[in-house]
Amino acid sequence: MIIGENLTLEEKLEILGDAAKYDVACTSSGVERKGNGHGIGNAVKGGICHAFAADGRCVSLLKILMTNECCYNCRYCINRSQNDVVRATFTPEEVASLTIEFYRRNYIEGLFLSSGIYPNPEETVKRMLEAVRLLRTKYRFGGYIHVKTIPGASMEITQEIGWLADRMSVNLELPTADGLRRLAPNKTRETILKPMRMIQNGIELDRRGQQDQIRRIGVSNDGILLPGRSTSVSSSDRFRVRKPAVQNGDMQSSMQNFLQQRPDGNMGRFVPAGQSTQMIIGATGENDYQIMSVTEQLYRKFDLKRVFYSSFINVNHDSDMPQWSGRTILDREHRLYQADFLLRFYGFDVKDLLTPQRPNFNMLLDPKCDYALRHLEKFPVEVNRASYQTLLQVPGIGVTSARRIIAARRGGILDFADLTRMGVVMKRAVYFVTCKGKMMYRINMNENSLMNYLVDDKNRFLLTKEGVQYEQLSLFDFGIGGNA
Repeated sequence: MIIGENLTLEEKLEILGDAAKYDVACTSSGVERKGNGHGIGNAVKGGICHAFAADGRCVSLLKILMTNECCYNCRYCINRSQNDVVRATFTPEEVASLTIEFYRRNYIEGLFLSSGIYPNPEETVKRMLEAVRLLRTKYRFGGYIHVKTIPGASMEITQEIGWLADRMSVNLELPTADGLRRLAPNKTRETILKPMRMIQNGIELDRRGQQDQIRRIGVSNDGILLPGRSTSVSSSDRFRVRKPAVQNGDMQSSMQNFLQQRPDGNMGRFVPAGQSTQMIIGATGENDYQIMSVTEQLYRKFDLKRVFYSSFINVNHDSDMPQWSGRTILDREHRLYQADFLLRFYGFDVKDLLTPQRPNFNMLLDPKCDYALRHLEKFPVEVNRASYQTLLQVPGIGVTSARRIIAARRGGILDFADLTRMGVVMKRAVYFVTCKGKMMYRINMNENSLMNYLVDDKNRFLLTKEGVQYEQLSLFDFGIGGNA
């Protein structure tokens, strides 16, 4: 371990901003381009990253570690204790003042704060709490704050952060407990899941408390979706409706005790943006079916907003760790994210996408196209009669375009030109839909032929590697005469 002594604030920022880039709960980090001195603006990396808000806006965050010192020796982490890397630590005041100064200059709109673990989880989280408390109280900062809490810290201090932060996250690290034991022996599944459950319960108790306040002042609560309420919801809400983690018999007393822990003067919500987690994929031997099954359970049982997937990078050059090519592991990560969206917004279950007999995603096709090819008995569907849920299963039709189809067909019968205007991606959807009972082209509805149509030209040479026989298309396979 190399301790950086007498480091300037800028040097600390460079070290700890760069060290935070492996956490993918936000997206991109900065770039190296400096200002030329003749204009305005500067794109030097300094912990600036970009994340997307719930309404689709791209926002800039200061993404840093509190410290890159760590007493743990996780084999996948660049900051593990046995590595000789330059170590730096921010004080809580430095984190708060940096955030404010970046915000005043309009560089950022919020803070993403994570940390190495030193000297222990409790002391680490205390420093993070102090930084967030300074921002909220001393500097009156009302912007977005995401805190990556540390498993093993006390529930009281984790809960206090929850009253000050907008989003919290606890890294699951690896999909299975066995992988965690082998690569991160200082961490256990129990210590990781405990704060996740506490955050979930806190969000639920706060939601119940807010509802009680609304009832007392006589305001309608129609827009509030309570856990356990029997109601009809869209596919994007289906993971939100579940049995309460806190039993109803203890709800009132638990809610009162919980709300009493709210810091003085804080009238905000508890973790209003919800919680998320991150899994490293490719460091251990789990297949896609196992990873997505864990993801599904996290959404169902812990009410998570997002699960992030981080491709394993052998930053420690460990010969015992897997060696992935860049394209292979990134393609796999991309497929996992696509499947994750199908779970959250399209009404799919893991069993629809993968099976123990077919446990990995097709690298040539996105999961929805692959699902359609394996369930050709369901296609083509008639867009003028199909239900909303059925439309969501069609490749090329998303949530927005499905809603547009449902609304538009009330006023008349739709044709293929109408689908294009509604945003349907026809280069995929055309093989799986009919309008007025007819398909746009005469095609062979079998998996082999459709695979040829759907695979991009740049990936066509990989067909034989995937075990799919390539066939030269002919005019008889793909009719050129319009409707057939």
